[in-house]
Amino acid sequence: MLKHQGVRRTHIHNVRLAVLLSLTAGFVNSEGFLGFSVLTTNVTGHAALFAEYISIEAWTTSWLIATWMLLFLAGAFVSSFIIDVIGKNQRYSKTIPVSLEFLILVIIGFLGHQYTTSDTVRHIFAGSLLFAMGMQNALVSMISKSVVRTTHLTGTFTDLGIELAQLKFIQSEKKSELKSRIWLRVFIISSFIAGALLGAFAFRKLFYHSFFIPAGILIFALIYDVVRIKAKRYYRKIEHRIKGSAS
Repeated sequence: MLKHQGVRRTHIHNVRLAVLLSLTAGFVNSEGFLGFSVLTTNVTGHAALFAEYISIEAWTTSWLIATWMLLFLAGAFVSSFIIDVIGKNQRYSKTIPVSLEFLILVIIGFLGHQYTTSDTVRHIFAGSLLFAMGMQNALVSMISKSVVRTTHLTGTFTDLGIELAQLKFIQSEKKSELKSRIWLRVFIISSFIAGALLGAFAFRKLFYHSFFIPAGILIFALIYDVVRIKAKRYYRKIEHRIKGSAS
């Protein structure tokens, strides 16, 4: 899922990646908004707020929003830089950005409730989530060659609308590939919305401890390939033993 790239990467790898990390982003989106009153998975809304506060000369708030947008950019830069420096085919190039995102979510899960009265710390936590989502978005985009985007839905809804329209006009032999892309968009949208709904309910019950849930999903995404490979090897050994004893 995180390991395969290039010609070794298949549609099912993208689907697994899309489901897990869109679910994670959905959790962060709703939990970040409920916890810090900030949209923490994209920068589109912040651009409008930035313009509004500039127009009313609220310079402090304008700089704060600009910092949030730059933090998302910084996250994307750091993730891309790590992958390029370590090597796109090296396992740790993907492990490091995901581990950093996991660390941010866990810290907020442990400490978030202690600083709810401090605007400064709340803004730092919100900015750290934007940084984490920037890392995730760049990581997923690079692994899937921009096929999968997990932290926002605007582009995904646009792509889905275009591809649904193309169904009527595309050649029959290309319909199967197009339908695969359509289902991928549906999985991304459904997973993000499901994560947002579950995240909202979780925050109402667990408050900042609810950030442990998307952190757990990230850990599962990290170990999935390793566990799957070990499970395959284990079952192959059992098959060989059964065949050997039978012969």
